[in-house]
Amino acid sequence: MDMRADLNLKLGEFVVKPNHFHVIIIIGENEFNRRDAMHRVSTAANKFGPQSKNLGSIMRGFKSSVTTYSKKLTVEFGWQERFHDHIIRSQDEFVRISNYILNKPNNWKDDKFFN
Repeated sequence: MDMRADLNLKLGEFVVKPNHFHVIIIIGENEFNRRDAMHRVSTAANKFGPQSKNLGSIMRGFKSSVTTYSKKLTVEFGWQERFHDHIIRSQDEFVRISNYILNKPNNWKDDKFFN
């Protein structure tokens, strides 16, 4: 993941499971998500095509890096096409989700995909 200062990214709690992973990505205030920048984006015409400086581009970079590294180690796996995201809007929610991630390995045997 590109952790350049202009994106102000931090990695929160995470866990890697046999068939998926959970992670909190903290995107701090930066030139792309300030209130005035968000207003400009929301009033601009919608444009489809390549995007950067957003969660999708962060995930593409992450998946690309992991894929490259896994190929060097000859580890075979496949990515899901999409990902589920959720905006954490309060400190209470942040704590609840962090605890969920931290306790997830203990609950793997109860997961519907556990073999």
